Amino acid sequence: MGMISRRTFLLAAAAAARPNILLILADDMGIGDVGCYGSTIRTPHIDGLAREGVRYTQFYANAPECTPSRTALLTGRYPHRVGGLECAIGVGNVGRYDEAEWLQKRGELGLPASEETLGQMLRKAGYQTACIGKWHLGYDPKYSALRHGFERYFGVLGGNADYFTHREEGGDAVLYEGEKRVERAGYLTDLIGDDAVGWLERRKTGQPYFLYVPFTAPHSPTQGPGREEGKAGYAAMIERMDYQIGRVVAAAGPGAIVVFASDNGATKMGSNGDLRGFKTEVFEGGIRVPCVMRYPRKVGAGTVSARVALHMDLTATLLAAAGVRAGRRLDGEDLLGPSHPRAVFWRYKRMANRRKAVRRGNWKLVEDNGKEYLFHLGEDPAEEVNRVEQAPKEAAALRGVLRQWEEEVKAPRLQGFQ
Repeated sequence: MGMISRRTFLLAAAAAARPNILLILADDMGIGDVGCYGSTIRTPHIDGLAREGVRYTQFYANAPECTPSRTALLTGRYPHRVGGLECAIGVGNVGRYDEAEWLQKRGELGLPASEETLGQMLRKAGYQTACIGKWHLGYDPKYSALRHGFERYFGVLGGNADYFTHREEGGDAVLYEGEKRVERAGYLTDLIGDDAVGWLERRKTGQPYFLYVPFTAPHSPTQGPGREEGKAGYAAMIERMDYQIGRVVAAAGPGAIVVFASDNGATKMGSNGDLRGFKTEVFEGGIRVPCVMRYPRKVGAGTVSARVALHMDLTATLLAAAGVRAGRRLDGEDLLGPSHPRAVFWRYKRMANRRKAVRRGNWKLVEDNGKEYLFHLGEDPAEEVNRVEQAPKEAAALRGVLRQWEEEVKAPRLQGFQ
């Protein structure tokens, strides 16, 4: 056997030291829909991840709807920097507010490949990559997962696919393998779980991997695996997803970093606990979501963290764990590093709705279709008392930082929008 060069040895050692990463996302799952957050719905596998790692109690979606949240999760930046993705892309590639409609007419509604993603950055660093589940970042092939650093893609392109026919409501079948439409018999949650387990079993063992599994459950239509409907169907959807999560986590191996989160708060079908509001709103119920992370040897078992965190922080955290530096400045921060005082922001546009929020410390300012609210989350986590008149200085200060942030995140690709 020939001598191994020092460079080859060091590269092999670096690859071996890089952790495998499994990132799992639920769709419209509220903080009150998970057992370890107090739900009666049975989620033993998600609960197990919390027992083995950290459970975040003040974790936020970057948006109260799926497309912008997924944009933030993959780019590590506020989704507003991309432009036109501040609400979910409509069935059949429809823009749902003015800038999005403008982009759609130009054939540009989606996440451009020029936006460097977690998949691209990890793949460049030698990771095997796959996205298996719901994409919802563009229907056109130029916006597909394969153009964003994922070597394999299997799942649905849009937002509300039927769990049995895989057709969108009022639209087409949207189940794809790579960039080709395919037909598969089976319950969608099971198809996603099966494909994720299969990919893990087939992968090259000498190379680290990044597997992103965005399930569609419990997003509408409410269809349990036994065709249960209503609240019973909703619970059955979550319990089947939890079962598949257990299978995927087992296949991932004990040393993998595993993150589970939801993309936004629940609809009225689910539960956001005692928090105010639902999906599409920037009150806490629309944006506060469950998140747990298992990171062996780095995060103590059974940890509970009240650190304010967002989807874009997961991007920074996973890149830091892999020893990968982003090619541009991220808005997120490494959750395993020191916490820095910061304001965090939301802005949501859909049809005539215009909703904004900023949180700094315990103060949170909300602008909801022209009505203004100020809450102190430390004393009023349910956002019941509007203090905008009682605390004018705090309200004015938050108004100022919100306007400053809106200027900072203006998207270059919207410069031609009139």
